[in-house]
Amino acid sequence: MQVESLMIKDPFTISDRTSVQEAIHLMQDNSIRHLPVVDRSKKLLGWVTLSDMKQGLLPAMVTGLSVSDLMIKDPITLHPDDDLEVAARVIYEKKIGGMPVVNNDNKVVGVMTVTDLLNAFINIMGILTNGTRLDVNVGEAPDGFEKVSRIIHNKGGEVISVGIAGHITDKKIHYFRLKQCPAEPIIKALQDQGYEVVSYAG
Repeated sequence: MQVESLMIKDPFTISDRTSVQEAIHLMQDNSIRHLPVVDRSKKLLGWVTLSDMKQGLLPAMVTGLSVSDLMIKDPITLHPDDDLEVAARVIYEKKIGGMPVVNNDNKVVGVMTVTDLLNAFINIMGILTNGTRLDVNVGEAPDGFEKVSRIIHNKGGEVISVGIAGHITDKKIHYFRLKQCPAEPIIKALQDQGYEVVSYAG
């Protein structure tokens, strides 16, 4: 999935001559926390956050600072064709809440935020769908995943999505999200075949 499919298209933007007060009001009125700063041709000049603008409000009132004085002048950006995994990795590693999306001409065409990525993750994993989740230690055998999947299927389970534990662990845990179904027969069948069901819900 590409950034273009999930980004906020035609986002609100401001110029570098915008006052700090105006930027804050625009963000608060539209419930947004980030704004691209652009020139007249929509080319990216910088990036501002609501928290930065609030911190700069008092100095701006005293000294006349504008957005150009407080914006991030060389922000990290995404391209519409970037993969969502790239966006997620950058946001996680840089600990930022969002980024402008620019085309090959450095014109702003969208905004990607951590909230957009979270929504995508929730949809992909089917988290809001009524269902059953089984956390299973599939073991070290190369065919462990296939065998567990087959057992689930044979006991009437329909897999919506599968996640893998990314943290360091001595167990090879897979998170199976299934359409709503009785979990007990599946759990018993897995245990009978020597697989550990670490936890389940639903």
